[in-house]
Amino acid sequence: MSFPPKSWLPHPATLALLVVCTLQPTVQAEIDIQNAYSKTDVMIPMRDGVRLYTEIYTPRNQREKLPILFLRTPYRVAEPDGKFTRYFDTAFREMAKDGYIIAVQDARGRHNSEGTFEWNRPIRHHRDPQAVDASTDAYDSIEWLTSSMANDNGRVGMLGVSYPGWYVTMALIDPHPALKAASPQASPSDYFIGDDFYHFGAFRLQPSAELPYLFDFDATQNARFPYDQVDTYEFFLDLGPLKNMNEKYLHHVSPTWDNFMEHDTYDEYWVEGGTLPHLTEVTVPTLNVVGWWDAENLGGALDIYDTMESLDKKDINRLVVGPWAHGQWYRGPTGELGAYEFGSDTMAHYQKQIEAPFFAHHLKGAPDPGLAEATLFQTGSNKWQNYASWPPADSKPKRLYFQPSGGLSFDAPQAEPSEEFASYTSDPSNPVPYTARPVMGFWHGMEGSSDPRFDRAGKLWKVEDQRFVDGRPDVLSFVTKPLENDVEVAGHIIARLFASTSGTDSDWVVKLIDVYPESYEAKPEMGGYQLMIADDVLRGKFRNSFSKPEPLEPGKVTEFDINLRTRNHLFRKGHRIMVQVQSSWFPLIDRNPQKFVDIPEASEDDYQAAEQRVYFTPEFPSHIQLPIVTKE
Repeated sequence: MSFPPKSWLPHPATLALLVVCTLQPTVQAEIDIQNAYSKTDVMIPMRDGVRLYTEIYTPRNQREKLPILFLRTPYRVAEPDGKFTRYFDTAFREMAKDGYIIAVQDARGRHNSEGTFEWNRPIRHHRDPQAVDASTDAYDSIEWLTSSMANDNGRVGMLGVSYPGWYVTMALIDPHPALKAASPQASPSDYFIGDDFYHFGAFRLQPSAELPYLFDFDATQNARFPYDQVDTYEFFLDLGPLKNMNEKYLHHVSPTWDNFMEHDTYDEYWVEGGTLPHLTEVTVPTLNVVGWWDAENLGGALDIYDTMESLDKKDINRLVVGPWAHGQWYRGPTGELGAYEFGSDTMAHYQKQIEAPFFAHHLKGAPDPGLAEATLFQTGSNKWQNYASWPPADSKPKRLYFQPSGGLSFDAPQAEPSEEFASYTSDPSNPVPYTARPVMGFWHGMEGSSDPRFDRAGKLWKVEDQRFVDGRPDVLSFVTKPLENDVEVAGHIIARLFASTSGTDSDWVVKLIDVYPESYEAKPEMGGYQLMIADDVLRGKFRNSFSKPEPLEPGKVTEFDINLRTRNHLFRKGHRIMVQVQSSWFPLIDRNPQKFVDIPEASEDDYQAAEQRVYFTPEFPSHIQLPIVTKE
């Protein structure tokens, strides 16, 4: 890959970076960031002449050349009144104590950077050498940083969470030679299959992305969608069909919303914007990070790891998954997520024992921390575990079958039961909520609020007690007897439903749940708690192809495979395993009309109630396939 010549003229303020002081900072418990670092603002030019606003922080007491930690973001770098970037309180909390040059940059077209922002800008330089994309912007920025400064050692590490994590993934496509370590964290990989905006064909309205998020990103500066109702469940229900969003609120001011509505199948728009096909080799040591209860990008991060692992010939690709919500390993809280307690400060463990040693080794020549292939927190036991491979070799698939009267057992159905199926009516006018009402929308007046409802809607709903829907007539619950022994789950989980609907389309939502004993001495308030371990949705018309939807035949028993991704959890003795099945999850997922139509163009008359049946016979054995660890 070519890059612009070194004759580029830097921003005049860059000259301040040439000052090299005498003493290098030492590792310490806490430092005064404002006094430990000096700040310089620069405009770094890209190959097409667009300049990107970048803040560079250099240790004041520097006596040797240091590596650069680089973060690119669409979320704003500059703070009011010239304060240091807030990323010192998150991404660089620990490593800032250990002496790095730190660079943070506004992405193209965002905040103080020039150019035009394009959501999930596709990789274009492969077919057009003159094109720019997130990969070329990362390359050009690293080239400028390592060629225009006198106090760096020529080594760069990149990190970031969520969209900044995606920028790291993009930098791994045709990486700059100076990029020596990378950590994409909660990075999306395919927005139609399993990230923020669609999950296996089902469009996501809430909680922390989607409508308000798109509205925010269609402006250079941050914006907030003007919700006019407190309960977003009520707001989206009153909104009616998706096409009313433009008619009532957006009026086509959001090109991203319009794109997502126009492309409601897996067409070239999504294929071109996908990340995974462009990851063709692994040359940079990579630390993939995500949380088990990440509501935004668990799927994307795991898919990136899996793709890179299949290409990893140097054994430099690593995976870390903790018991966290989105970005919790940087922001906290450190020891719990809602009612679930981790038993330790997992944020400190990750930052101090995993992340900092990883970057220090690859950028500064520190000792190799010897990270395992996969370092995973096992929920249920609250233990960090190291794996030589993921999934582990001693994990074997075992089916847990649905039974009559809401039972769940490892025993397969042997004969036709008198009760062949369980049924419910799915009514789009009364959809199942994904969290207890009122559903408080993300960015819906939540900044500075201590109201726990905002946290619940934003990041706590994944660990919310599912008893708030257990018992609804449109939710099926299948549960085992109390376990006689521990059941250790490590690997990929698939739910296989044999089901029918009276409509011509249907959503199928499956949740795997750990049911606590009614008498739970360790934490009495969690007696009977229904803790969601894994969950996802499949829009029925995409059961065979995401690019070519097909209607369902009313009343016909059809097989639906719902991908629940990978997990590492211990169901303890005395607990019970539950599976819940439902056909709406609102407003996390938009309402399915339950009629085979183009949903973004559907009218109110298209929405209809449907009878859903889930079967459990020898011919149609609905089950969830769990990867059970078997010890010799």
